[in-house]
Amino acid sequence: MIYDISQPVFECKVFPGDPQPERTVMASMDTGSAYNLTAFSMCAHNGTHIDAPCHFIINGKSVDQINLSRFIGPDYVETHHGEVNEADAANYFAQAGIELIGNESQTVGPEDAPMEVHLALLSKEVVLLEGIRLAHVPDGVYFLNCSPLNLTGADGAPCRAVLMDV
Repeated sequence: MIYDISQPVFECKVFPGDPQPERTVMASMDTGSAYNLTAFSMCAHNGTHIDAPCHFIINGKSVDQINLSRFIGPDYVETHHGEVNEADAANYFAQAGIELIGNESQTVGPEDAPMEVHLALLSKEVVLLEGIRLAHVPDGVYFLNCSPLNLTGADGAPCRAVLMDV
């Protein structure tokens, strides 16, 4: 089975203060054009996206500098329901050698103060996959593909995240 854990871009949740993605129809066969053509505008951190270290770390790696192997490979899904000290969890993940963590929120850490958790993880080059949707995914082992768009020099990038049964 394949699980799409991405948000639809134009209906996605956005972090407070970030712009909502916008779609512009440039040409439409419905209005007589020979083809359909869509343009769009969005923040690199809208919807389901990854954070690169340079999002919070001076001279940290940008999206295009992260090896694609970090976004494609075995994955373990464990949904957690309850209180978690996010700073302690971030330090645990960073020390344990975990290369990527995903969360359903548009940011790791408290929405009103995400810096501490971002710094703990991104300073250890733990990739953050934010804005995923796991409600229909059972806990277990999967194969993950969440390759980001190749945005040169960017601090984040949207991705289409999918989990596949193994």
